[in-house]
Amino acid sequence: MPARAKEPLSRDRVLAAALEVADAEGVPAVTMRRVAEVLDCEAMSLYHYVDKKALLAGLTEAVVGEIAVAALDDLPPAADPADWRDVVRRRCLAAREVMLRHPWAPPLVATQPQPPPTVYPLFEALVATMVDAGCGYELAHRAIHSLGPMLLGFTQELFEPTADDEGAASPQAEAMALAMPYLARLAEVAVHEAEGTIGLCDTQAEFEFTLGLVLDGLEAHRRVGAASAVGAASAVGAASAV
Repeated sequence: MPARAKEPLSRDRVLAAALEVADAEGVPAVTMRRVAEVLDCEAMSLYHYVDKKALLAGLTEAVVGEIAVAALDDLPPAADPADWRDVVRRRCLAAREVMLRHPWAPPLVATQPQPPPTVYPLFEALVATMVDAGCGYELAHRAIHSLGPMLLGFTQELFEPTADDEGAASPQAEAMALAMPYLARLAEVAVHEAEGTIGLCDTQAEFEFTLGLVLDGLEAHRRVGAASAVGAASAVGAASAV
């Protein structure tokens, strides 16, 4: 019986193998050699499709594309389409579910020099939803910056402690606790969930709390702008009647 021919390599197959490695072993394990092992080929063969930099960029593109499908195509209709906050919140939470499946992805997404093309449909949907709800383009622009990575299902920590740092009671830490008692007390009382966690403070509860604050703040600005517009229109109407 003749040997079965191997499936030819392609960029999509290389990225799928890299995604498999990242999910199983983390991003540091995503090397050309390791991906080639999964594909049962020589590492040099992969360079016809991607180099290491393009491989990581392709991983980002793939995960963000998965988010776009989950948040825009697969999401059932909103309970109240008139509430733009409900629409955006549900999209962000759908993105969160994707990131929980790929918890290695947020640091990779945050450090890419260029946004993947798959992110633009998410921004387009956000702007369209807000403008159609009367928020205006200026507020929609600010929303992109305010929501930031939450559109992609995670919150970006300024610092992420390593495993060696967690719970370490070094002399430096003790001195810092004495000098900064409020932060020390905060560290003692803050409770972090075990479920739905991507980073130390990027828990599901923290994500939803921050998302609610941002959306409610943007809605408050929308209402102020709408009231100002009504007032201006009334003033123009009164002046015309004189």
